[in-house]
Amino acid sequence: MKKIAFVLSAGIALIACKNESTSEPLTVNYPVTEKVDTVDTYFGVEVADPYRWMEDDRSPETENWVAEQNKVTFGYLEQIPFREDLKKRMEKLWDYEKVSAPFKEGSYTYYYKNDGLQNQSVVYRKKDGGDEEIFLNPNTFSEDGTTSLAGLSFSKDGSLATYLISEGGSDWRKAIVLNVETMTAIEDTLTDIKFSGIAWKGNEGFYYSSYDKPKGSELSAKTDQHKVYYHALGQDQDMDELIYGGTMAEKHRYISASVTEDERYLILYPGTSTSGNKMLIRDLTDPNGLFITVLSDTDSDSYVIDNKEATLYIQTNRNAPNNRVVTVNALKPGPENWKDLIPETENVLNTSTGGGFIFAEYMVDAISKVMQYDYDGKLVREVKLPGIGSAGSFGGKLDAKKLYFSFTNYNTPSSIYQLDPKTGEYGSYWKPEIDFDPNTYESKQVFYSSKDGTKVPMIITYKKGLELNGKNPTILYGYGGFNISLTPSFSIVNAIWMEQGGVYAVPNLRGGGEYGKKWHDAGTQLQKQNVFDDFIAAAEYLTAEKYTSPEYLAIRGGSNGGLLVGATMTQRPDLMKVALPAVGVMDMLRYHTFTAGAGWSYDYGTSEDSPEMFDYLKTYSPVHAIKEGVSYPATLVTTADHDDRVVPAHSFKFAATLQEKHSGKNPALIRIETNAGHGAGTPISKTIEQYADIFAFTFYNMGYDQLPNQAVLKEFKD
Repeated sequence: MKKIAFVLSAGIALIACKNESTSEPLTVNYPVTEKVDTVDTYFGVEVADPYRWMEDDRSPETENWVAEQNKVTFGYLEQIPFREDLKKRMEKLWDYEKVSAPFKEGSYTYYYKNDGLQNQSVVYRKKDGGDEEIFLNPNTFSEDGTTSLAGLSFSKDGSLATYLISEGGSDWRKAIVLNVETMTAIEDTLTDIKFSGIAWKGNEGFYYSSYDKPKGSELSAKTDQHKVYYHALGQDQDMDELIYGGTMAEKHRYISASVTEDERYLILYPGTSTSGNKMLIRDLTDPNGLFITVLSDTDSDSYVIDNKEATLYIQTNRNAPNNRVVTVNALKPGPENWKDLIPETENVLNTSTGGGFIFAEYMVDAISKVMQYDYDGKLVREVKLPGIGSAGSFGGKLDAKKLYFSFTNYNTPSSIYQLDPKTGEYGSYWKPEIDFDPNTYESKQVFYSSKDGTKVPMIITYKKGLELNGKNPTILYGYGGFNISLTPSFSIVNAIWMEQGGVYAVPNLRGGGEYGKKWHDAGTQLQKQNVFDDFIAAAEYLTAEKYTSPEYLAIRGGSNGGLLVGATMTQRPDLMKVALPAVGVMDMLRYHTFTAGAGWSYDYGTSEDSPEMFDYLKTYSPVHAIKEGVSYPATLVTTADHDDRVVPAHSFKFAATLQEKHSGKNPALIRIETNAGHGAGTPISKTIEQYADIFAFTFYNMGYDQLPNQAVLKEFKD
């Protein structure tokens, strides 16, 4: 394959394809990014922040910078000869019907369906023996598909529904209440809802969570005082009752509310960060009932999974890092009275309930194993899964006669199975018809040693017959944070990558939840470097075993994973050819000053905590770790202008600093999606365009002037 040479000098990119063409190379100028004299002092140390002005996400200067950067980036991408081929192939592979598991509400059965390339999935319903009809079609919410359905909750009898919408990908929500028979809104739209579900109380009203609208930009200004309200139907929203939160003496960044299926108990989960929560309950059958404290500290993650009359069933990692299920009487619910129902094991437990049973879903080296228990804690059976991969969504209502679960892995598209909870028998409910043959691919789980000797699992997926010659284009994807587990799942975009001969590797880094709370904590705060070391060791393993080499390796991750990519590429730029940080947390000294970012402090700590914490953060903070004169890998930063979770200023600052200081031959570009957010609800059309650009950029910078597998391209062209 002919190599493509890149020359970068003084902010100028000269792109030249070494082929038979005699045309002049295309010259692309990076926009000039203004620097301002802004300096912060942390524990006596001065830190310059020359791109602070970019934090004003709605200023004309920032909007102009976004437009100029996109002009350069898209001008570059348009020159890649196979970019359009990738987009067409992705559209073809994506174009298959997708159906969710059904769920019963009142006299209707509901389900989500997408005919293939619809920007948003449509909610359908039908009565027993009746015809299918559209209930909600989010594709009609906006002309460009950027307003999405962000939640749907029904009253217990199914006669009323509240649905949430997100506009432009924002975390702020609006709520509309419907009469499901007449399909008419029964009151005005509620606004300013954020990080919230809807918890119905009969047909009278529901509980929801929100912040006060911040001063300044609602997309970036700090929001750290969460509140729970009760909305009585027919009442103006400004009359909603404040249930919990809102006092300066006890500030909570997150408070969620739920109501048990029998509608007896309201349960609140206040928290100060994304890890750990308090717990309070109120008996809704007592009109004078007050909240009873179950947990007064945030030292554990504990949630009520169900109740039987006054007996609460709680999943918790309190004194059980891998989780257990306990029972307790709601009148004396403190942890001193908890009794084990499903004890902790060596594997991480997550539970769901349905049909009168508890389903214990264990992760065994990030792979699913499911055990079924009754409410007395007696093991009923192991649910033998269709294969090795990830299973989920066993939940359902107490009286459900049929339950549904999904199963997938890296080379098997997600399918849905129907389970009889009494007999344990199940069969296929829905399988996708997709232009992809999973039998020609394989996944292999390996264990490699990190810098400190810790064994880390990684699943590597590729076409059967792969030659280990060190020249296979490879994406190393990681996350490593917030107790989130990366378990095997199918992705259309990854299928495209593997179809072209690419290798897809996913390590289960410390900071995640694959091995419980201890694994999570081992990648937090002053141990965060463990996460980067695990990722670096994964790259070294793939090179040593000749799956790939630095010239053919790309690293990729989003959000906390974007931080992972930014930190890894600045610490070890020699390890990879391409870096793909998406919506990343890049300024570790100021992340806690935006939106709800302060809630991430359990994982990160903050620059205000101590001199030691400040120095640790500054050392790996991607914006601050970029060094003058270093040759960094080809980098395509991706973000969105409406991301109000990880504000785009993180990516803006990182890209501007990289363009300023990078001295190598590789391009340093940023692709900024407009009218989009952190990712959820993004229209399919935008998703396809973005991934076609990411893969085109990656292959191109690995030296390909055409896609590796031209047979696939010829097939769909013909």
